[in-house]
Amino acid sequence: MGSRQLSRNAAIGVVGGGAAAVCLLDALAGAPTAPGEVTVFEPSPHLWRGRPYQPDLDTVRVNIAPGGMSVRFGDPEHFPGWLAARDAVLGMAEPDFVDPINGLRFIPRATYGAYLEQSAREAVARLREQGWRVDVVPERVTAAEPAPGGRVRLFHGDGESLTVDHTVLCVGRGRPGDPYGLTGRDGYLPDAYPLARTLGEIGADADVGVIGAGLTGVDIVLSLLARGHRGQVLLASRSGVLPRVRQTARPHTLKHFTAEWFRGAARRGETVTLGQVVDLMRAEFAEAGEDFTAVAREITAAAEAEDPVKRLRRHLSEVDSPDRGLRILQQAVPATGPDVWPLLPESDRRQLLHDHYRSMMSLCCPMPATTATALLGMVDSGQLRIVPDVRAVEPAPGGGFALRTGDGAPPLRADRLINAVNPAPGGLPARAQSLVTSLVSGGLAELHPRGGVVTERATSRLLTGGRAHPGLYALGDLAAGSLFFTFGLPSIVDRAHDIVQAISAGDGPPLPATEDAVLSA
Repeated sequence: MGSRQLSRNAAIGVVGGGAAAVCLLDALAGAPTAPGEVTVFEPSPHLWRGRPYQPDLDTVRVNIAPGGMSVRFGDPEHFPGWLAARDAVLGMAEPDFVDPINGLRFIPRATYGAYLEQSAREAVARLREQGWRVDVVPERVTAAEPAPGGRVRLFHGDGESLTVDHTVLCVGRGRPGDPYGLTGRDGYLPDAYPLARTLGEIGADADVGVIGAGLTGVDIVLSLLARGHRGQVLLASRSGVLPRVRQTARPHTLKHFTAEWFRGAARRGETVTLGQVVDLMRAEFAEAGEDFTAVAREITAAAEAEDPVKRLRRHLSEVDSPDRGLRILQQAVPATGPDVWPLLPESDRRQLLHDHYRSMMSLCCPMPATTATALLGMVDSGQLRIVPDVRAVEPAPGGGFALRTGDGAPPLRADRLINAVNPAPGGLPARAQSLVTSLVSGGLAELHPRGGVVTERATSRLLTGGRAHPGLYALGDLAAGSLFFTFGLPSIVDRAHDIVQAISAGDGPPLPATEDAVLSA
């Protein structure tokens, strides 16, 4: 990539105004670039928060400690510092929302949304002080087409358009799936959030089925408990795999399984087999004096559908375990995964997705220990039943729903059903469908077979026919097919930094590339 600096008056269009856009603006405000113009398009009333961090119940929590949720690249204390300042303003003698079991603080998503809003305002102010023009347009971008000079014309509102030098697609995640085709059925809630609204529609004595046992399902169960729900709750899914329980922190510095190692392999044009990846992870564990086979057994136990309640109890008992194996895995996968993924042969990628994706997400996106304690309390009281191996969910005669499992037992009944199924990785939000369709038809993007669009690892630029477009970038789940782990905030921060580096380096002619390549900026 060329070293020419971003030209003065260059225009940047940011499609979407959620958390990813905040990370991008903060990175841009800290970059040594000549000022230009930034236009953010976001029709939602929850500017800068996106869907995940809109106002909601305090039981809807961020599942990562504050040090892992800073929007500023290279500054893990940015969000903890904001929280400390907030505590001082509120006159709080002790921090709120601290997990008493492991001492970590898990704040409500709505509070994190307030941090995103303030961070965005500060980034915009810094950019304007540097001479940038920053505009926010409360409209959806409906289409895009190529423009002269390698630029892109963005259509928005009622046929208006804006031509920009660089476009960053921050369109967010798709809507939850509907695996049982229940949308439109009376008593079925297809989208759980915001829980402050959806749970208000459910009577306290209703028997409630929650479809999906990930973090969203856990949020729903805890929120029902906090609201004094008296009816039975079924936490039902196909796999029965709940998020792992987060352990107390034990810091580790990666020495073998590092992003630098995999980026070096990419620069040399090498591929890396799954066996080599495992060998590097074994070396990482050996360096730390930990047992790799124990973690391998944990992954297999989830894949083989260990009884979910027994697994939950076991995980809770291991919160203070001195073994660092799972902690190392939880650090390595989001930190290095996007660098590993493009180097794997396609057959190895398919194997990982088919055999281990659900268990890996369970281990690497854990729940707080107090959450696990509350779930087990509901199980022991008989109010909560964790139901694995759900094969069918259908309307029941006389109203409500019937949940059928693979053991041939009589169906379980629920009066109301709440969908907690995660969006498919790389799934397109409904509001972005027409935009992406136009990008593909205009030769500006190429759909990835695993979802989203084909994206270059090093810069997050869109690829078509093995060539990178110099001014089109995907940030977030839209790049999931190419980059695998894209939705965690630390990953978003890293990719936002990469994009700003690429923009700052210049906007020369398209360069040959493949999604497996890593080009140095």
